[in-house]
Amino acid sequence: MEFWRSGADGQLRMQRCGSCRRWQHPPNPVCSHCLSREVAFETVSGYGTVYSVTINHQPWLPHLIEPYAVIVVELDEQSGLRFVSRMVATPVDEVAVGMRVRVVFEPLGDGLYAPLFTAAEEVLR
Repeated sequence: MEFWRSGADGQLRMQRCGSCRRWQHPPNPVCSHCLSREVAFETVSGYGTVYSVTINHQPWLPHLIEPYAVIVVELDEQSGLRFVSRMVATPVDEVAVGMRVRVVFEPLGDGLYAPLFTAAEEVLR
């Protein structure tokens, strides 16, 4: 549940192993790399790269206006640290693999927040 509550302060949190220091998602009671039980949520930068994208034209949920972009984001913290999200505030025809993105949060109610992404305005160094 901590993952879904972390947007309250505008910070994205992912699980990290205290033993091997690897990040993981989805959350798990043990590290998927070394099997340690020393896993805890830590703040990540919220920046990443679009690893995969699909444009959805099916009206699956009433609050989603199609077309919309569903993306797999690879976060900057670690190669392979990926999760599925949705692009917002970016025209779907501009969303592409390799695009730099940053997290934004959509309040869901009951103290829960959905981490979504928009085009990043920062430049890679």
